[in-house]
Amino acid sequence: MNRQEQQLMTALIRAKRWAALATQGPDGPEASWVAYVPEADCSGFLLHLSSLAAHTRHLLADPRAGLAISEAEQADTDPQTLARVMIHGRVAVLAKDSADYQAAALRYQDRLPDSIPRFDFSDFQLLRLTPTRIRFVGGFARAYTLDAAALRAAAQDDR
Repeated sequence: MNRQEQQLMTALIRAKRWAALATQGPDGPEASWVAYVPEADCSGFLLHLSSLAAHTRHLLADPRAGLAISEAEQADTDPQTLARVMIHGRVAVLAKDSADYQAAALRYQDRLPDSIPRFDFSDFQLLRLTPTRIRFVGGFARAYTLDAAALRAAAQDDR
């Protein structure tokens, strides 16, 4: 994966705020849409989710998850040429009384200020998806598999 591809991947991750979340439900895989905030070095992806949502219950039962992020589709463009990234990992709930929670909540709220009132809702939890495997497709016939360290290195180089 060359430097240009790394920059495309990290720019895509940082530019978007809305992604497809894949979870394991009781009847098999399920997908939903969630807001996310990447940590500065892409070592984690913050999700602020309601326990009323099925995807949150799935994650609490089985922390394996995937987050899919894509360039926006254009009517006159072949969708198979779109850059996209699938981040596989495990999710953990951040304890509300931890310093880690406070820093993560501020990062999330800074990126998504409309979320601030939901932090007062008792059913919402802040979770971190920690990547284990990343699949990046930069367009047709440009696909790469990375580990978490390679993603962090790309994010670090792209600052």
